[in-house]
Amino acid sequence: MKKFFLIFFIAIIANANQVLGSEAGMPQLNPEFWVSQIFWLILIFTSLYLIIWKIFLPKITYSIENRKSKIVNDIDEAQKLKERAEQKLSEYKEIIEKSKKGAKKIIKDSRKKLEKEIETKKNKYNEEIEIELKKAEKEIKNLKETSLSNINNIAVEISSEIMQNLASIEINKSSVSAIVNDLTKKEMVKNL
Repeated sequence: MKKFFLIFFIAIIANANQVLGSEAGMPQLNPEFWVSQIFWLILIFTSLYLIIWKIFLPKITYSIENRKSKIVNDIDEAQKLKERAEQKLSEYKEIIEKSKKGAKKIIKDSRKKLEKEIETKKNKYNEEIEIELKKAEKEIKNLKETSLSNINNIAVEISSEIMQNLASIEINKSSVSAIVNDLTKKEMVKNL
């Protein structure tokens, strides 16, 4: 293998002028080769243009159109979702407002109902108190009347006993009773 490279290298050096094109100058600038260069230039660029135009450009266009349609669909869907969310929000706000009004109405009705119940109970208790007061007044009046008669009887008995003990005479209880009744009536008139 070393021999092959050595022989190849020596051949290149021997033909260096022809290989490197140093005698005739640059072949691109030689008018003799321009026609072939233009032919290959047109052929290569036309084939590149056709390959790009027919193979790569449709794929790129298709991909761009897909992305564009997907973006448009996503934007439309987002807009629909936004409108639906705004609609739900407005419905929730209405429900909340109705609930607040309902709660206020319930509270107001409950307050009125409680006030009526309190008023009826208050009136009932006032009536019961009035009845109890009347009963108490009757009892007091009865107690006064009975106590006066009892006091009169006690006063008559005590007075007659005291007189009997002091005077050692038998006294008529009816006359003592008449005197005590007179005195109590006079005292009652003064107190009223």
